[in-house]
Parts: sequence; structure tokens; C-alpha cells
Amino acid sequence: VSDQRGEMRTGLWRRGFSSADQCAGAVSYEQVKKLLVARAGVVIDVREPWELREYGRIPGSINVPLGQVNEALRLKPDEFKEKYGGEMPSSGERLVFTCLAGVRSQKALEAAQTLGYPNAQHYPGGWQDWAKHEILQ
Repeated sequence: VSDQRGEMRTGLWRRGFSSADQCAGAVSYEQVKKLLVARAGVVIDVREPWELREYGRIPGSINVPLGQVNEALRLKPDEFKEKYGGEMPSSGERLVFTCLAGVRSQKALEAAQTLGYPNAQHYPGGWQDWAKHEILQ
């Protein structure tokens, strides 16, 4: 069935998506860089350890593989530090997840929000975007 404009009616609302819609809670390279320089939050890289060794890592980030995020954010701060080598973010602290290209960091963001981290965000550009900026500078 078509409407007056000749478009198919599906019973679903049509909606245009902008990058802001797709990346709610997203941060840019510049925002991550400022956060790290100012030490204004925690950056967690959710890639597997071998990926960091092979491709590189964002300096100052903590590696917590995606499959461990739920457990890690429930640890006591001293347990987190011992296991992951960095300070555990408090629930009110700014927390940014990153990965290779934004897919896993989005999943980590959703998990953190469910666990009560309202200031959690993710870096959709991930390592690929970071490396592009850092290599060009």
C-alpha cells in the first residue's frame, strides 16, 4: 500500500538517523585526548590483550576485554586495580570505552549504563581513529 507521496507504507514510523542518533554517548578523538591529558576520567579499551600488543593502544587506557566488563565493574576498587592495573572508575566518574572501531565499545557502554554508570560514554572511532590522528601529527 502506498501513501499520497507514493512511498510504501509499512506500519513503521520512518525516521532519519544522524550520527548523533546512532552514537548517543559518543565522544570524539579531541574529547578523549583532553580527558586523558586532564586526567578527568577513565578510558577502558575493551579489545583483547593480543589486539593491543599487535596494533597498539591509547596511552593511559586500561585494558578490560569486553567479556569481562560486567564482572570488572562489580569488583572492589583494590581487586580491579590488581587485575587490570589501573584505577577503577567510580559510578559517578566520567568513563569512556574504546575498541578497534566502536562496535564493542558501544556494547560496553550499554553494560556500564545498566550497572549504574550514568557518565559512561564510548569512542566510536576507536583505535583506528586514534592512530589516524596520532600518526598524522
